[in-house]
Formats: sequence, C-alpha cells, structure tokens
Amino acid sequence: MAVRVRDVIEAMEAAYPPELAESWDAVGLVCGDPDAAVQRVLFCVDPVEATVDEAVDFGAQVVIAHHPLLLRGVHGVPADDPKGRVVHRLVRSGIALYCAHTNADSAIVGVSDALAEAIGVEVTRTLVPHAEGAGTGLGRIGELPEAEPFADFVRRVAEGLPTTAWGVRGAGDPDRPIRTVAVCGGAGDSFLDAATAAGVDAYVTADLRHHPAGEHTARADVPGAQVPALVDVAHWASEWPWCQQAADIVAAALPDTVEVLVSTRRTDPWTVHVGAAPDPGRALA
Repeated sequence: MAVRVRDVIEAMEAAYPPELAESWDAVGLVCGDPDAAVQRVLFCVDPVEATVDEAVDFGAQVVIAHHPLLLRGVHGVPADDPKGRVVHRLVRSGIALYCAHTNADSAIVGVSDALAEAIGVEVTRTLVPHAEGAGTGLGRIGELPEAEPFADFVRRVAEGLPTTAWGVRGAGDPDRPIRTVAVCGGAGDSFLDAATAAGVDAYVTADLRHHPAGEHTARADVPGAQVPALVDVAHWASEWPWCQQAADIVAAALPDTVEVLVSTRRTDPWTVHVGAAPDPGRALA
C-alpha cells in the first residue's frame, strides 16, 4: 500500500504528541492533502522559501518543520506576503507542511535531547518537567563523560553544532571545570533559575538577552553561590539536530520506499559577524 501524508503525521504524533504543545502554539498540518501519496519527506527548522526550494529540488511531498509557519492569527495568505508565498508555493508544488514545535520540545525524546547528544552530553533528567519525575517537559540535564575546562566546553558546543554567523558565546571562568550540563533548544533564558536550582556547572541555550544573562552571572559574586556558566548559541543551530532525530523516527516507522532528507539550508537570519573576542583587561578609551 502507498504511504500517505496521514501516515507521516501518525508517525510524528506518536513521537511528539500534539497534546504536549503549549496552549499558545500552532502545531499540526498547515496545508496539504492527508490522503496524498508520499515518497520523500524533508525535515527542517524553518518553513521558509529556502527550505521549500530544497523540498522541491528533492521531490518531497511533505515538509516537516519545527517552527510554525502561521503561529499568530492571520486573515489571509496572499502570494505577495512572505508567509503567503510559502503557502502558495507549497500548494502549487503538491507539498504538505506539518509543524511540530513545543510538542517536539516537550516529548520524552525531543529537541533538547538532540541538542544534548550533539554536544556529547548524556541526558539524565528533564530540566522543567511537566510533573515531578515526568520524562516530558522542557530542557534536559545531563553529564559529560568527564569534567573539562569551560573554555574547552564552549569549543565542544561550537564543534557539535552547525556553524553560524552568530557563533557560540560563553559567560564564565574559562578554567572552571564543567561536568553537569543543562540544555534547552531554542530561547531558554526563562529557565535560568531552573538551571541554577538544578546545580549544574553550565547551561546551554539560545537567544540569551543582555540583562537576564548579566543578572545571572552577577550572582556568581555571592559567597557560596553555585551559578552555572552560560553558553549562548544561535537559535536555529540549537534546534537543527532535532531534524535528524525526527527523520530517523519517521524513517523507522514507514516502509523503506519513503526517503527522508534533513535540510542543509542555514536559515538562521544572521549572515554577517564582525569583531574579535574582547580583551577583558582592556578598558574602552
């Protein structure tokens, strides 16, 4: 029997149940015929024109994206609007779009598990579980095989994730030993307190803002405080490892007549980075 779009959806929702999505989120089938036949599926972080181009080139009938295309309410999808162009291109090309966002973040094996694996951290528990002892929830906590200096750990993160103009930034003592690590794929500065309460040595996430990060690191000056060092990565890079995880899940659930492809298009919005690491001992003129 031919594989249908609904079979791909069934495989995704078995791994990433929609009921795990946050109440404000928009997950599920955005466009496409559930009964359409499927031979190829593309997995990406962002459903944008670049990844739709890649899907067309691949001959995909389904795009699985992490980020929602239509998160906020819309009253139309005209073709002269960026999101509307994506919808029109998908429909004209006979490609369905399915989005798994915060449900993929909170699943028992989800986005943060993929991030942890990419940087060599073995997951032991959930950072912000849905209930005490639950495997579902946001972020993960784990351990490195052995402790290493923070500067080496930051390099480990950079080497484990795709390169971006944003790069990888660290806030902490370069010589501090790092063994226990919290991670959260995507924007995670709302979990700084949770990472601190967990007593980990370092916290890896994306989109760390100046004031929350500065207030967090200032706590390290308090005698006896155990404040994790921070590693800030590009949002897209932190979630890209999930694409392979999802592709593997779908490939295992469907017949081998279905091909899967993980997008290699860097859809991180930042394209230029200028500057070098500052000299901490040099004051501004």
